[in-house]
Amino acid sequence: MRSPDWRRDRRHDRLRATRERRWRTPGEGPQPSPALLVALVLACLTLMTLDQAGDGSPLDPARRAAGEVFGPVEVAADTAVRPFTEVSGWFRSRNSMQDDLIALQAENSRLKSDLATQGYNRNRLEEYDGLTAAARSLGYDLVPARVVGLGPSQSFSSTVTIDAGSDAGIHPDLTVVNNDGLVGRVLRVTRSTATVLLIVDADSVVGGRVGESMEVGFLHGRGVLGNDGRLDLELVDQTAVPAKHDAVVTWGSEAGGPYVSGVPVGRVTSVYSSLRESSQRAVIDPFVDFGTLDLVGVVVPSGTPSDRAVIESSGGLR
Repeated sequence: MRSPDWRRDRRHDRLRATRERRWRTPGEGPQPSPALLVALVLACLTLMTLDQAGDGSPLDPARRAAGEVFGPVEVAADTAVRPFTEVSGWFRSRNSMQDDLIALQAENSRLKSDLATQGYNRNRLEEYDGLTAAARSLGYDLVPARVVGLGPSQSFSSTVTIDAGSDAGIHPDLTVVNNDGLVGRVLRVTRSTATVLLIVDADSVVGGRVGESMEVGFLHGRGVLGNDGRLDLELVDQTAVPAKHDAVVTWGSEAGGPYVSGVPVGRVTSVYSSLRESSQRAVIDPFVDFGTLDLVGVVVPSGTPSDRAVIESSGGLR
């Protein structure tokens, strides 16, 4: 005779079997038959063989259809991705272009500088050649130097500073010239610089000789630079009359200081008489343009020790 709960136990057994089937692992389910696996392998081999047949392959229509469908997608994807994949190459190209641009800018600046200084360098060479010729004609050695400063206007004196001093063998009361003529005399020195009193200074007095007559006189500066920078010549012989356009050279003094003899100073531009002193005076236009002074030479005794090359009277360097 059945238990009264037999129906309930049977229902529980069926629910338990259903749960076990639902949670069964994949490996515990029904396995594919060997015939199906063999059929799939044969199908793959057949497709591979047909694909190797070339242009006449039966798969070409399918391949073209797939290309028409997926080709635009691939192009769009490549277009979208390319900016990201080419970032590193873009940075390398940009850096290379920047390097080339910097090199070109440097070369352009150098060419502009060469062009801008071409006239200056040519002028420096001409001035140096002029100093060499001056040393040869005067028969003195010259220490070359460059003008690096002008005297302050509040000093009421016409001076320049040159970049050579006692280390170059320079001391006060030496003659200073350039390729045009007399510049002035050394006033004071330091180890590396010297102050030159220009002949146009109001306190400057230079002994000179006039033209072929060799009349002796004294040249006084007016303290003015530029086109108005003139010298006044007063002759010792009050009866002598200098001729217009006569050249004036230095008279010279004992031991060549402060001025050596024979240095061109200027040319007579006008002559006038002093009624009060009953003498003849002349206005001298200097050969040197004091507004453009650059390279000068300081006259030194032969064999003077110097920290720079000295232009010898023979025209060479020491």
